[in-house]
Amino acid sequence: MCYKLGLMALLALHAVPALAQAIVVEGVLSPAWVERGGRLAPLAVGMQLGDRDRIRTGPGARALLRLAEGSAVKLGENAMLELDGVADRRDAGVERLFTASLDVVRGAFRFTTGIFGKHAAGREVKVRISTVTVGIRGTDLWGKSDEARDLVCLIEGRISVSHAETGEFTMAEPLSFLVAPRREKPLPVASVDGKQLELWAAETEIQGGSGGARRGGRYQVDASVSTEQKTALAAYDTLRAAGYPAVLLPVKSDSGYEYRVRIQQLPTQQDAQAAIEKIKALGLAEAAVPR
Repeated sequence: MCYKLGLMALLALHAVPALAQAIVVEGVLSPAWVERGGRLAPLAVGMQLGDRDRIRTGPGARALLRLAEGSAVKLGENAMLELDGVADRRDAGVERLFTASLDVVRGAFRFTTGIFGKHAAGREVKVRISTVTVGIRGTDLWGKSDEARDLVCLIEGRISVSHAETGEFTMAEPLSFLVAPRREKPLPVASVDGKQLELWAAETEIQGGSGGARRGGRYQVDASVSTEQKTALAAYDTLRAAGYPAVLLPVKSDSGYEYRVRIQQLPTQQDAQAAIEKIKALGLAEAAVPR
């Protein structure tokens, strides 16, 4: 009993409380984090996100989020997304309505409605990509904010766009994009060719075999296996500080306990192997698929 209480107390220091909210993490290519109430924790598949959460991705990272009404949000590497006004309204006699403001502070971002099937609710979603605000009306769009500019690309559908220098206007032509340089007026809306769109879209996709976790993934990687609790906790801390959603699993054996520090929900063997290489680069040289 003392062992269980002690270990639970240690693990609680690293936990971010779960929220019964309207956004769920469907996929993560680590390193990535969620900041909530001043606390930082690795972004994990199945985690529920809510109002005022801040999502960060590191180098080479990606994140896939599912909104309550069925749309998807994708983030590229070195991105930051702030959630505001998130609500899933289910009042009796009123159509279910999902509302949110998505603030893309930096990095590449995609909002798309074609991944998870039929919409489960109405939608009032606004996206702010630094200096550009976008009102979404059932669409597919890609955007990015960096030090030089903000960019919005309408893939299909219709969006209302607002900028301090131009006011509000509508974009309804598929494969059109707007560039807003820093401290300058936005450039005229132009068309994008298919090859450029493929390059942009790849910046927010979790590629197969890259080591990303997905809901329902059945492969796992043990970053550390030890009979010493102290050793296991050190490995656990290393991974979580680096943005990997490690879990610590004590397994009882005839001789006592064995502690496994594990990365879960990897969809393929190739993803497991890619995750092993990344974990080894963090100094955990014994990382392997569980036997």
